[in-house]
Amino acid sequence: MLVVGLTGGIGSGKTAVSDRFARLGVPVVDTDRLARELVEPGQPALAEIVVAFGEDCLDAEGRLRRDHLREQVFANLVGRRRLEAILHPRIRALARERIAALTAPYGLVVIPLLIETGMMDLVDRVLVVDAPETEQIRRIQTRDGLDEAQARRMLAAQATREHRLALADDIMENRDDLVALDLQVAKLHQHYCALALARPH
Repeated sequence: MLVVGLTGGIGSGKTAVSDRFARLGVPVVDTDRLARELVEPGQPALAEIVVAFGEDCLDAEGRLRRDHLREQVFANLVGRRRLEAILHPRIRALARERIAALTAPYGLVVIPLLIETGMMDLVDRVLVVDAPETEQIRRIQTRDGLDEAQARRMLAAQATREHRLALADDIMENRDDLVALDLQVAKLHQHYCALALARPH
């Protein structure tokens, strides 16, 4: 099966794109969702996070307080590395397991930190969703209720736009024109179906 890795900077619109592929019947494995599964109460990863970052990371029901943890790790490189060491190997293993279970001609794996985490070996092609930085910052602020300085810090924690684009096999522009986005997805869907059919079986 052809595995397409979907990535892009924070606020670039990866979910808008992956949702459109899903509507076309393409199976989607989203590593953000896998990460959420891995930190559910009772999961070993959550217990490790509490040991590393303290009981304050949990709410009254024993669930992860994402906002609290995000504040800690974005302001602290050591903390971010520690969190990544807990989550990334587990995310990689679970993603590999979910990919292996897919049966469609091609599948999409959404990996926001595809380049930063070195998960390139999980995918055959890289699709980058790209948006102007000003648009990314606006979306982050709207979505997460952050100020501009916080949004810029989140952007700075990721690979540069140039680095991401340099590694792309396919690039999709997302400038909030939904009709243009639909057309790009439809065109790439045809392209990926053709590539999948041409692969040796």
